[in-house]
Formats: sequence, C-alpha cells, structure tokens
Amino acid sequence: KEVLLIDDYSDDEEKTLRVLHHIQATVKAIEIKIIQLEKNCGPGSARNAGWEDATQRYLAFLDADDSWHPKKLEIQYQWMLKHADSVLSGHPSRKISEFSELPVLPESLISQRVNKYKLLITNCFPTRSVMLRRDLSFRFLPEKRYAEDYLLWLSIVLNSRPAHVLNMPMAYTYKQEFGDGGLTGDLWKTQKGVIDTFQRIYNAGLISRLVFIFISSFSYLKYSRRWVLIKWRIKKES
Repeated sequence: KEVLLIDDYSDDEEKTLRVLHHIQATVKAIEIKIIQLEKNCGPGSARNAGWEDATQRYLAFLDADDSWHPKKLEIQYQWMLKHADSVLSGHPSRKISEFSELPVLPESLISQRVNKYKLLITNCFPTRSVMLRRDLSFRFLPEKRYAEDYLLWLSIVLNSRPAHVLNMPMAYTYKQEFGDGGLTGDLWKTQKGVIDTFQRIYNAGLISRLVFIFISSFSYLKYSRRWVLIKWRIKKES
C-alpha cells in the first residue's frame, strides 16, 4: 500500500509542502511519496502524475477538500480483487457537514455494471469514489479543467471495458456540487466542459452524431434546471 501526495504547484510559500512533509515524517505505517509539480496544469495532470508514479495494482483519488469512509479502501479493494474483470468501480457520494455522522453503510454490498448509455446521460462516478486498475492505458486529458474525469470514465466504458457501481456511499464532500464554490461553482464553465467531453468522444468515433446531439441537448436541459435551483437556493438563503 502507498499514499501519493501531489502538490499541484501550491502558491502558499511552501506551507502545503511543509504540511505534506510533516505527514510523511509522522505516519510510519504506510509508504508516503510526495510529488511536487513545477506548474499548475489542472486536476487531470496532477492525478496523472500520481498515476505514473504509483506501483500498486489499483488507484483511488481523493482531492484536498473531500473525504472517505474509514472502510472505503478495504471494501472497494476487496471487491475489485474478487471481480478482476472490472477495471473501474465507483459508488455514491454524499454531502455532509464537518461534524455530522457518516452515513450508515448498507449491510449487503451490491454492484451493478454501468451501461454506456446511462453513463452518457449522467456521470455516476464522482472522482472521489473511483478505484481503477493502474495498468489501464487511459489517462486524464492534461490541462483539461472541467469534466476531465467524465471524459476518462466515458473513454473507458465506451471502449467496452467493464465498470461497476457499488451501492455504498463511502465518499463525502462538504459543499454543494453546483453553485457553492470550487470548480463546479462556475456552472457555465462546467457545462462547457461537459459539451467538450461529448465532442471529444464523438470525434473519436465512440458515439454517433445522433447520440451526440441527444446527450448534448439533454445536458443543456440539466444545466438549465441546475441554474434555476441555484438561483432559488440563493434567494431562499438571502
């Protein structure tokens, strides 16, 4: 087992690096590697850097402002070992507050293979939930900053590689997915990133023109709904 800590060119006068080195020096039970990038190229490039340096069979991703259930890695890793045909798995993610109790996990673990058309309609793989095989030839598109994860999941599934969703909510965020800061806080840029993702998989011949038109149109409908909900929430909170 190993932990890879990626410093994506932090600009806080090396405060982040000092914290990372403190963690590395304090935690002795597991190998910790620190990778410092020379420039900020977006989340995809940072994850690729860790991917290239990893040595274990499977990878899982965790951004600085997210968290996992304490048993997430154990449960998901054991499932992946027992289902070696699956190259990628994910699970539901929940928004929680800093001091709230973690959601109760179901007693039984249930998995379902992801249908490519379902994935085209909705991204059911929050990055914080994903575990995948290190030996996959696919990677995040460097310097793509919006929907870069969605592009990778679609590229994998549309190339007929098995991916599954587990029924356990073992990943957590502390902010709204849309309209509450962070990359997804800029809803329009996120929407353009999604359309760019659809354009790229269409250009790669992975979907037909008819499917491209349909999913793009449906995506704009979802964007409109989210925009209305954000405006309503802001008005309600003001």
